[in-house]
Amino acid sequence: MTERSHIQTSSHDLPISPELADFMGRGWAAAPLPGDLRLPAAAVTPARRARLSARFPGERLLIPAGELRVRSNDCDHRFRPHSGYAWLTGLTGPDQAGHVLVMEPDGAAGHEPVLYLRPRSPRAGQEFYRDRRYGEFWVGRRPDLAEAERQTGIRCAPLDGLDRLPPGRDAARDLGLAAALAELRLVKDAWEVAQLQLAVDHTVAGFEDVVRALPRALSHPRGERWIEGVFGLRARAEGNGTGYETIAASGAHACVLHWTHNDGRLDPAELLLLDAGVEADTLYTADITRTLPLSGRFSPVQRRVYELVLAAQEAGIAALRPGVSFREFHRAAMRVIAEGLADWGVLKDAEGDLYRRYTLCSSGHMLGLDVHDCARARAETYLDGVLAEGQVLTVEPGLYLQPDDETLPAELRGIGVRIEDDLVITADGARLMSGALPRTPDAIEEWMGALADDLGSGPAM
Repeated sequence: MTERSHIQTSSHDLPISPELADFMGRGWAAAPLPGDLRLPAAAVTPARRARLSARFPGERLLIPAGELRVRSNDCDHRFRPHSGYAWLTGLTGPDQAGHVLVMEPDGAAGHEPVLYLRPRSPRAGQEFYRDRRYGEFWVGRRPDLAEAERQTGIRCAPLDGLDRLPPGRDAARDLGLAAALAELRLVKDAWEVAQLQLAVDHTVAGFEDVVRALPRALSHPRGERWIEGVFGLRARAEGNGTGYETIAASGAHACVLHWTHNDGRLDPAELLLLDAGVEADTLYTADITRTLPLSGRFSPVQRRVYELVLAAQEAGIAALRPGVSFREFHRAAMRVIAEGLADWGVLKDAEGDLYRRYTLCSSGHMLGLDVHDCARARAETYLDGVLAEGQVLTVEPGLYLQPDDETLPAELRGIGVRIEDDLVITADGARLMSGALPRTPDAIEEWMGALADDLGSGPAM
């Protein structure tokens, strides 16, 4: 392990005299955290750890939170703990950088969880006021070990004790452990579904903020960036932030599946594809896309493309139920897309896979702590597996009609449409979690019109 006591300073930090060092070490009152520290997830994490323990009897398991990464010189990227670590501990804050959960083999009990943490900076040393990465005066208060135990219900130990442990299976490098952590998260418990619903509800509010802000965005030379900022304000005000980089793609930018430059001007004659999700403080994220007419009304050709994508999404949603192949909802959506393209004369017929030129990617994915959740799961448990009650996923077919595609009629070129919703698999089908946002063209136009009285006011906090 690396040296953990080194104080992280910068070349332009002022020197510390012996007199100042002595003065800084005296006169500090006790400042314990409040007594009620238990994390919201603390009631459900023991069952999760027990499931992991049952997979690896007698083996020492290490699940790191992850390390800080430099963004520029002495500035780090904002830290977010590894999803497996957050799922097992309930700890989600930026102060978790470098921490590790160890599952110690414990005979018949299976495993004892131990959290190896960086304790609160003592006032006797210099870290608390000199260390730019970990010092309390620089980045805020960390719990001491006793406080962390009250938060999590897990025994806590100093981080430097990790160096003395025998080796074990490390989720950062062990593919089998990483796969198990992903597969155990495929089915969400009721607490997780509630957190995802909270993230969806905040995301709905963010989309409403965007529609209210359209007049300002339309007048700005980088209106896409304005849209991104408006949604980002809602995400930071209500949760941890956005669950992924917001896609605010107007006009032909919507034909770029992961457009995140978001530096274009908005044109009232075009569509805006907004793919955005609020990440709750517990790190569960929504993932919703709507394609909106910037004028408030779809043109006939825009409506024609939108209605085909909507029909594909409806077919995909109708295919969702326990026991059905995960890939079936994509196949159902793509049958509609292929038939629609053939009806338009873009394709000679609906057979084969030539339709993929215009739609490119899969029609959905698992959703949870990660926007593309459980991606390390083995194919037989996820992509080639079957749906189960409690799984949460997106259904998001799209058509991306490139502006330079000469196989398309001129009026279709440069139109990109994606419709994405979040659903939880139920005993007999699926529940639409994001149904508060309209999906049909008529409902979208009515919704945008109803918000017109608030247009330009920005987020209503």
